[in-house]
Amino acid sequence: MERWKINLYTVWFSQILSIMSFNFGMPFLPFYIQQLGITSPNDVKLYSGILNAAPAVTMAIMSPIWGIISDKYGRKLMLIRAMLFASFIIAGMGLIVNVNQLIILRLLQGIFTGTVTAAIVLVAANTPKNRLSFALGFLSSSTFIGQSIGPVIGGIVAEFVGYRVSFIVGGILMFLDFLLVLFIVKEEKEIAVKGEEKKEKEKVPMLSIFTATAVSMLIVLLFIRIGRTVFNPYIPIYVQEIKNTTKGIAGITGLINGFLAFTTALAGLTLSRLGDKYNKMKLLLVYLVLGAVFSIPLAYINNLWIFTGIFGMVFFITGGVEPVIMSITTEDTPVNRRGLLFGVQGTVGSIGFAVAPLLGGVISIKYCTKAVLLFIPVFLLISSLAVLVIMFRKMKNNSHSNIKLKNTFQNKI
Repeated sequence: MERWKINLYTVWFSQILSIMSFNFGMPFLPFYIQQLGITSPNDVKLYSGILNAAPAVTMAIMSPIWGIISDKYGRKLMLIRAMLFASFIIAGMGLIVNVNQLIILRLLQGIFTGTVTAAIVLVAANTPKNRLSFALGFLSSSTFIGQSIGPVIGGIVAEFVGYRVSFIVGGILMFLDFLLVLFIVKEEKEIAVKGEEKKEKEKVPMLSIFTATAVSMLIVLLFIRIGRTVFNPYIPIYVQEIKNTTKGIAGITGLINGFLAFTTALAGLTLSRLGDKYNKMKLLLVYLVLGAVFSIPLAYINNLWIFTGIFGMVFFITGGVEPVIMSITTEDTPVNRRGLLFGVQGTVGSIGFAVAPLLGGVISIKYCTKAVLLFIPVFLLISSLAVLVIMFRKMKNNSHSNIKLKNTFQNKI
């Protein structure tokens, strides 16, 4: 088997374990907060927003820095760095005694971890250009497979032995994952340039990655991240409000999060592959519009399982968006600047992750938890409009190019 495939499959499996580790305890933070002494409903919502935003804020700052370091010193180094630090930070969350210590660890998580971005950079740099859509889509499925399994197992562990043990088990699993990547993945620094043009081997200015297409895709990425995650931190509170009890809701929350992650993983394995066959911009538009349409009724559904089914459909449809975005931007970026590219994308995505829970917290406190759901179609439609603007701009540029070419040809005649 070719080395790039061995790396892809190994990193894919390692990411499943990695995301499982994070999701052993993270989806249940609102319940853990209550165990730590925060009992007021509004305070629980406030701290839930802060804890979900904290790592995103610090990760937004650090992502480009780690990206530049990965371009210079190697992508594998960045992945094992993220996993090693994550193992200690996750386990540490099971040992804290108050919510302020938990906030500090979440901030450190954003600074020193980031396995998803590190894995994407490693795979993108070691995959032939004509297989990028497949590789990135396949890799993205690992994130959501881990998210589908982790909350379920973590919920079971939490129900029987408590939330603290869930975090400690997650930390141990992450350390085993670190050993897997350390000994099996081999980074081939030259493979990424074998099929590229000679100019890509030359030194390329950092700012060259900020093309009109790349910047436009960053805007779409920001809004899709906000739209997809604005309600996620409040799923446990939503379940608690519907069931009107705290008994057994960790398991139910785990099942819901697991199902949402499963549908997104399925999208990564199926919808993202279409990017190698069809126009990527048109695919983005279709995914975003359909996602917006299906998300409109969410705020008006009172049955928990019907809500979960429709929400899962939204996650499936929009699950094909990010792999296609990354494929579009990667194809236009020189190999020796892809670490920086994904670092910038990590920053923008982290800003989305930071804004979403804080926005959701403000809305849920001022109005109600269900009101947050009304903003999902809004952000998906904004993303759709951004893609439309990009498409019209490209059509206009192509039209001008054709007219110029035609005039040049006529003048020569």
